[in-house]
Amino acid sequence: MIRCSAFVAIAAILFSRGAFAQEFPQPGPEHKYLAEMEGTWDARVDMGGEKSKGVSTYKLICGGMWIASDFQGDIGGAKFQGHGVDGYDQHKKKYVAVWVDSMESAPMHLVGDFDAKTKTMTMKGETFGLDGKPQPVKTTTVHKDKNTMVFTMYAIGPDNKDQPILSITYTRRK
Repeated sequence: MIRCSAFVAIAAILFSRGAFAQEFPQPGPEHKYLAEMEGTWDARVDMGGEKSKGVSTYKLICGGMWIASDFQGDIGGAKFQGHGVDGYDQHKKKYVAVWVDSMESAPMHLVGDFDAKTKTMTMKGETFGLDGKPQPVKTTTVHKDKNTMVFTMYAIGPDNKDQPILSITYTRRK
């Protein structure tokens, strides 16, 4: 109830100042990359040689400005669920993502760029390691073709070298 009241109050302030005289942001060419992921994907997970399966569903939201993902699967025999929201920050000129899942209590925030030549999204951020300490990470998503993408997460060591943590190969369901 507090959120609704706060939203109404903010909306009233914005309307009273004429803030909506300008247009809302619209999806730009950078959002095309996000839109291409929409659909249901079968996932093959490889985490340190341990393999498992899952399903990920991507859906455009908020007028195409964002894409939400829902991952269901198992890791190490335990049920695993994760949700992401990815978009393009038109102010910072960077792709941004937030990821939450059933194995961590803190969200992971990522920022990065898409290389159209290599069809690779590279993002960096921070999560927590098994020791509970902050762990810098890097992710890459390589779009092999329209129906295949490979996501890899790396821990960034103190020597700035990437150590692979997990890899997920996604295949689009037809």
